[in-house]
Amino acid sequence: MSGKQTRAKYTQEYKLEAVRQVRAGQSIAVTAKVLGIPKGSLGAWVRQSEKGELAAGTTGKPVAVTPEQMELARLRAENARLRMERDIGKKSRGILCAGRVARYAWIYQVRKHWPVSISCEVLGVSASGYFAWRQRQSTRPGSGGRQSDEAVLAHLRAIHAEVKQEYGWPRMHKELLARGVRVGKERVRRLMQRHGLRARTKRKFVVTTDSKHNLPVAADLVQRRFTPEAPNHLWSGDITYIATDEGWLYLAAVIDLFSRQVVGWSMAPHMQTSLVQDALRMAWFRRRPGQGVIFHSDRGSQYCSHEFQRTMRDWGMRSSMSRKGNCWDNAPTESFWGRLKTASLHGRKFATRREAMDAVLDWIAFYNHRRLHSTLGYLSPMQYEQRWHAAQRKKAA
Repeated sequence: MSGKQTRAKYTQEYKLEAVRQVRAGQSIAVTAKVLGIPKGSLGAWVRQSEKGELAAGTTGKPVAVTPEQMELARLRAENARLRMERDIGKKSRGILCAGRVARYAWIYQVRKHWPVSISCEVLGVSASGYFAWRQRQSTRPGSGGRQSDEAVLAHLRAIHAEVKQEYGWPRMHKELLARGVRVGKERVRRLMQRHGLRARTKRKFVVTTDSKHNLPVAADLVQRRFTPEAPNHLWSGDITYIATDEGWLYLAAVIDLFSRQVVGWSMAPHMQTSLVQDALRMAWFRRRPGQGVIFHSDRGSQYCSHEFQRTMRDWGMRSSMSRKGNCWDNAPTESFWGRLKTASLHGRKFATRREAMDAVLDWIAFYNHRRLHSTLGYLSPMQYEQRWHAAQRKKAA
């Protein structure tokens, strides 16, 4: 059997339908994502259509397409659409509990990433209703370019649901500005207060650290200095737990304190050493840090174990541990647990460990890629690190 890879073939009807969606106002990037085709191919089809060449192909000769190829193209488009509907549904779970106007606002905010028609379908609103709402926003008498309180409130409600009710007014104001909604911070504070849009308050949770052991304890190399100058210089780790109907689910995480990004994690129905080892292993293979990175933790038996300490030595890492019973010595990780449980877990009942794992993974993805972090100048951990790397490349150029 030949290892040569054949290029995908598309029917003329398929190409014409893709071009029609672009001409209807949908961007090339979004249309290509929906239909599961390369963006460059779609751009070429659009240009061919403008020259009148598409119907006959680029050479002017009819394109022979087999029934099997037609069915393959149809299935490719259908699979891409189903994947997109699933992704939109996962990202907009909180919006489904909001009002119709808030759903319109969310659709508007993500219009460059998801097709309006599919977003409307998933959120249970009509596309005509959405476009009518947009028309009212743009033609409101006397607006002078300033959005009404109703429009701003719709954006606030949409974001409030999307970020799992975690943002207070300062972070909400920064989020609105990042999304291109120009509004004063005092107006945001007033509208949120008036309409009861509050950030969930943090709650205290039971500590899982087992420090009653005779294993060796490492010195505290960090001394509460949680601001390294570059990525992969200082990591921190800890363990927490989540209740499910099947029993406890334990979660270990590794955080790069430069950007506060979660770089490794592991979940299991136990608190054995393998739990923290798996989280560290994920972080190490994802980041490939140089020699000497400090890993800071509490004095739990899992982190003090000979097996875990041997793993760190093999990878050239240095162990650091906080003082006994002092949560402030590992404050960034404790803060991360508080955010996770407040925003995603508190008040929810999980029938299975799998459900809880899905909720945790969903929030970690949100936290790393999108959650605005005040310590990072209201950037997400990924944005902060990407800007740092861009600045380093610019210096080296």
